[in-house]
Amino acid sequence: MNALPLTRPSKTDRILAVDDSPDNLFLLQTLLEEEGYEITLAENGRVALEKIEISPPELVLLDVMMPEMDGFEVTKRIRSNPKLPFIPILLITAYDHPSVVQGLDMGADDFIRKPVEVDELLA
Repeated sequence: MNALPLTRPSKTDRILAVDDSPDNLFLLQTLLEEEGYEITLAENGRVALEKIEISPPELVLLDVMMPEMDGFEVTKRIRSNPKLPFIPILLITAYDHPSVVQGLDMGADDFIRKPVEVDELLA
């Protein structure tokens, strides 16, 4: 009898990280690429929506507080676009409970708080 090779659990291949802070994007990119994920970066909501239209990722990590278009509006637009497949959205927020509820009501799937904890991000 042949034993099956041990493999790592499957991961989301492509993640879009959206944040207006270059430092936060660098941190997310570094952490996730080390774990084998393919990361695409967007510095605001408008750019994120353009990238999602061109090539939908398997997961969106989305900062809530951004200029031009906040994470709530980006979430709403992703969820209201019938051309897109279902894409899990994880909000990254420094805010309190009411903003989390608002994000979930807009269609986000979950959230993590800033500052981002490595273990929580990789869970």
